[in-house]
Amino acid sequence: MEMRQTRAHEPCEHGEGDANRSEARPDHAGLSDAQYSQKYVTAILEKLQGEVKEIALRFEPETGTLWTTMTPPGRPCFTRQLVDDYIHLFTSLNERLSGGAFQRSLPLKYIVYRSKTPQIFSLGGDLELFSRLIRERDEAGLRDYAHACARMTYLNSISAGLPIITIALVEGQALGGGLESALSCNLILAEKNASFGLPEVLFNLFPGMGAYSYLQRKTSARTAEKLMLSGRSFHAEEMLQEGVIDLLVENGEGEKAVRAYIERTQRRHNAQVGIYRTRRRVTPLSFEELRDVTDIWVDCALGVGEADLRKMEKLVRAQERLRPAQGHPLHDVQVA
Repeated sequence: MEMRQTRAHEPCEHGEGDANRSEARPDHAGLSDAQYSQKYVTAILEKLQGEVKEIALRFEPETGTLWTTMTPPGRPCFTRQLVDDYIHLFTSLNERLSGGAFQRSLPLKYIVYRSKTPQIFSLGGDLELFSRLIRERDEAGLRDYAHACARMTYLNSISAGLPIITIALVEGQALGGGLESALSCNLILAEKNASFGLPEVLFNLFPGMGAYSYLQRKTSARTAEKLMLSGRSFHAEEMLQEGVIDLLVENGEGEKAVRAYIERTQRRHNAQVGIYRTRRRVTPLSFEELRDVTDIWVDCALGVGEADLRKMEKLVRAQERLRPAQGHPLHDVQVA
């Protein structure tokens, strides 16, 4: 499903889309505009929950918050299915909600990202897939996965072309692509026991799914390279000092803190959206930049030798021990 575009890989700007949708909407009879909009968004999210496989959706209409919980069935990493699910979520929301007066009063105002795995936000890219594709010299397969990751973080970085604020709730480890995905959000809120790192250099790779682009814009090129070349994990307090994360809260208080932040700032939601749009205009990041960096990553990946592949595969085995005890459950969209 492709996003409606004004130029390559970018959605329509706010209010520029076609307000007339052919898709069936709930009956408007007897409902105020706000009630109708809320009912319409709820119906869309219910439909989307049936279409995604590795994301659980929970919509809270009173604050306009969509909680998205990553639920990959195995290692808590970005499987290709999870990447595709987020792309589908973003493009579907844009297609159904962008444009016209409806978008001006959009009842969906925040998207929060979190993980179902205790103490882990995301371990990043699918290293098992990487090692297999590298051994098979499957350049096309590596490029396909990498381009999809670039598209996923890009669509998140522009809030799917909608007046939505995106928040990453990090309650544990955010490594590699997990950190890169969090960086594509407007805000990163982390608990004190959270840790962050870009370990790719340990097996002679670099984080190619947006780390440099996002870190350079949020902090500096010097900080980006320091974090990427260190290979170590950083405590949440260190990342707050570096300017990588935005809010630090007590352990176990992450969800409560997100709710408090939304309650405290929702009256200036319109201003925040305007500021984040301005940030994107002043320090623009194109999909083409992210895609080109992933192409460099593919070239680098194909240069990884046997000793480094064994290190990668050893890390995969360590990650396997973190596999959830029970299988992936089926989810129904929840509306609070």
